[in-house]
Amino acid sequence: MDSLLRWAIENSTPATEGTTITPRTDLDPGIIDHILGKPDAVLMKEALEVAVDEKRSEDDRLQALDDFEMLVEHIDNANDLVKLKMWEPLHALLTSTSSEKIKLHSLWVIGTAVQNNPAAQAAYLSLHPIPTVLSFLSPSVRSWELRSKALYALSGLCKHNSLAVQQLEESGGWDIFRSAIEDSEIRVRRKVVFLLGSLLVPSELESAQSAAPGLHTPASPSAPIHDNSHASMLRDPNNIFTSAITLKALEEGGLLKALFAALTVPVPHGQDGDSYGDADFEESVIQLLCTYLSLRPAGFPKDLVSESDLALLKKYVEDEVSKAGGKEQLRHVWGLDTEKFNLFIKCAGVT
Repeated sequence: MDSLLRWAIENSTPATEGTTITPRTDLDPGIIDHILGKPDAVLMKEALEVAVDEKRSEDDRLQALDDFEMLVEHIDNANDLVKLKMWEPLHALLTSTSSEKIKLHSLWVIGTAVQNNPAAQAAYLSLHPIPTVLSFLSPSVRSWELRSKALYALSGLCKHNSLAVQQLEESGGWDIFRSAIEDSEIRVRRKVVFLLGSLLVPSELESAQSAAPGLHTPASPSAPIHDNSHASMLRDPNNIFTSAITLKALEEGGLLKALFAALTVPVPHGQDGDSYGDADFEESVIQLLCTYLSLRPAGFPKDLVSESDLALLKKYVEDEVSKAGGKEQLRHVWGLDTEKFNLFIKCAGVT
């Protein structure tokens, strides 16, 4: 290697003073792209052009959307969707005459682009897309995969974003979520409960403000704030507060009663139509109810949860204690700390 380097230096022609170096014009751009690779912005443009072209085969369009989804996993590429004017044609695929598969993959791209990305969330929310995305949770949508991907997109859009949750509420989203808790597909039910749970958990700052009303803690001015980080939302901390509005929805939108029913009245599912429990789903519901009780330690409101509902919950917990071999064993099965577990079984009426 050293001898090769010496040879290159010895045989190179040094530029003399005043010499103008003329760039080569005989290089094929296609060869350069092949060697270096096309910029991501170009790849994104090419993928979206194929995806929206109804003259192309469905397989080509689906492959283009798959490629697009991988590209927007990078936060800078996701933020470039605004500059490249791609949000409008991407969203338009959801209301086009395209197949369910095309719409499913479009929701996948959208959910990935907005995930943990406040700048992308804000850009997409400017199109007021939530009613369209919610429409895919309708019982008339036969594909459970499509319903599931709609929840994926809503999850990425609503997490740590109070504006998105407000739009969700204004669009009747809580009623739609209540129906989704009873969806015939267990994977859809899991996702809607997980989303509700993530929206109900207060952020540290939200908890601090609840403990000390009027507290306002903006982001530290000494630290740089980037628009594509959640620190940018702290310019107005209310931007990331989703717990209070979700708590209100649980109580006033009938969601709390639906969660009780989800635990105590199994929904028929499977090809044989049998009713049977799902441990992951049930644990998610219990975790959500425990989060609720951490905000309402006095217990489940009597005007929202009837005596018969509480009786069913008590029987459910007692049966689970019996199956687990004791309360402490059940606490470990549910993954709860002692304080949360004791509060939950107390509010369920189990002594």
